Amino acid sequence: MTLVALTGATGFIGRRLMAELPRRGYRVRVLLRRPAAMPLQCDSAVIGDLARPQNLTAALRDVTAVIHSAGLAPGMSGTPADDYRTINTEATGALARAAQRVGVRRFVFLSSIRAQIGPTSPVVVTEAAEPRPADAYGASKLAAEQELAGLDMDWVALRPTLVYGPGVQGNMAALIAAARLRYPLPLGGLTARRSLLALDNLIDAVAHVLDAPGPLRRALIVADDEALSVAEMIAALRAGLGRRPGLVAVPQRLLTSALDRVGKAEWIERLCQPLIVSSAALRRLGWAPKVATPAGLAALMRDTERAPELPV
Repeated sequence: MTLVALTGATGFIGRRLMAELPRRGYRVRVLLRRPAAMPLQCDSAVIGDLARPQNLTAALRDVTAVIHSAGLAPGMSGTPADDYRTINTEATGALARAAQRVGVRRFVFLSSIRAQIGPTSPVVVTEAAEPRPADAYGASKLAAEQELAGLDMDWVALRPTLVYGPGVQGNMAALIAAARLRYPLPLGGLTARRSLLALDNLIDAVAHVLDAPGPLRRALIVADDEALSVAEMIAALRAGLGRRPGLVAVPQRLLTSALDRVGKAEWIERLCQPLIVSSAALRRLGWAPKVATPAGLAALMRDTERAPELPV
């Protein structure tokens, strides 16, 4: 059985990878910061801090491929420019160089769509355009990809758009909480579509590039097929509870003004502006998403049905 090394095994994406990879015939060695967090499914574990790499070469001995899903996400740091550079760029480079030294066949890096583009785009986003990250997080992911490109080793950087699945946090968790409320929402007039990615589709993409014929040595955007508006997302989530959409069409300018007044101006771009991406390059390698976005959102809502209601 192929032995792969996995970082970030206790995170949102890493936990699902840890559960799925053994079912797909892989042995997994996890690289962890704390021994108490060791997953039961792993074949072996190495304890250490990627920010202070020590003896990574020994940790990767006999490993065929590395899946690097650990990293610092937006909102997790008080000094993002420095911390993103240390964790997302420098630690990735150190891990990849160690992998190269021991002859690892392929390095799979969980990057981000933010390495390609900012939070919105008026045109469909592909890898053919010059990357233009709009913040320190995206810049750190792009810099990590550039570190990989400078090594004599096969690699692939997956650039997922917003991922949804059980245990999701951040913006998607806020949308789920809103959808669970029992009164109508003033979001029916929002028509800008945004690409999402089911966690199961991302896991399939990781497994696919692990075995894809190489060399790859490139970044690949990953997303579900169908982009949805926020109104359509709410409708799909509520459908998972057997409820009607319950949406009211409020003029966008009024909604924007209301968000600005309550100190939520950062939501305006995410609600009112599009971000549609294309996974055509990854599809040409034979991958295809199995989960359709509306069905995936409905299933996610059913999974969270027993969560406590938010106070109204």
